[in-house]
Parts: sequence; C-alpha cells; structure tokens
Amino acid sequence: MRNKLAVVFGACVVCVSAIAWTHAQQVQPSASATSIDDVLREIRGDLQNSRAEIVAKNVTLTSAQAAAFWPIFEKYQKEQDVIMDDQLKSVQWFIENFEKADDAAALKLINAHFARDAKMTALRQQWLNEFQKVLGTKLAVRVMQIDRRLSLAHQAYITSKIPLAR
Repeated sequence: MRNKLAVVFGACVVCVSAIAWTHAQQVQPSASATSIDDVLREIRGDLQNSRAEIVAKNVTLTSAQAAAFWPIFEKYQKEQDVIMDDQLKSVQWFIENFEKADDAAALKLINAHFARDAKMTALRQQWLNEFQKVLGTKLAVRVMQIDRRLSLAHQAYITSKIPLAR
C-alpha cells in the first residue's frame, strides 16, 4: 500500500510541475528562449528529484548497489532531459501557434510525439542493461516500471493540454 501511495504521490508531483510549467508559459506567451530554458530547468529539477525520491522509496538497495546505481541513474535522467526538453518546446510552440497552425504544423506535432516515444523506449532499453549490471534483473525491471509509470502520468497530463487538431 505504501508503495502505491508513493507512486501516486510522485505522479501528482510530476503533474503539478507540468501545471506550473504550462501556466508559466501561458502567462508569458511571448517569452524568450532563455525564459523557456529557465522553466525547463526548473521542471527538470522537480522531475529528477521526485523520480529519484520515488525510486528510492520503492526499491531496496544494499549500500554497494546504491553506490553503483545512483550515479548511473543520474546519467540516465540527464539523457531523458534532452528528450523531454525537445518535446516540451514543440508542445509549447504548438499551443502558442494553434490558431494559425496548418496541416504541416499539426503533422510536425504528432511526429514529434512519435519520435519522443521511440527515443524514450530506446533510452530505456539501453539503460535497462546498465541497471541490470548493478541491480540484477528484477530490481532493474522494477526501476524501469516505476520510471515508466511516472513518465506515462506526465505524458498524459502534457498531452491533455494540447488542443486537438481541427
């Protein structure tokens, strides 16, 4: 039960971060690339902290496993950041330009979603192997399950804010 609560709590933290990002972008639609980058850094920090905290609460590691795992988990998160930042920028562009978006813009958005999903899947497959080396298979799979659930909750929220193409 405690594990379920931790995952639900984490999903809520991710959603709140996404809400704050979306609100910040809507309040300042003419924000420069620098301010968008600042917002992305803030969201990324929130996501990393909550993901690591939730994983830590739901995966029991020996001290040796923890010493080997957490540095590689941090590297994994940094690679995720690149993918998520690209997605958030394309989503923000589409939201800001929705009213004047043509077929090409709509297609660009959905192709960006497909590319993000493919990149994230490839990244998870690559890092699963790395996690297995220090955690063993079951714990590595558990970490990926937790990470994927948090990501799905985050994606559901972000995509719910995108207007449907007309």
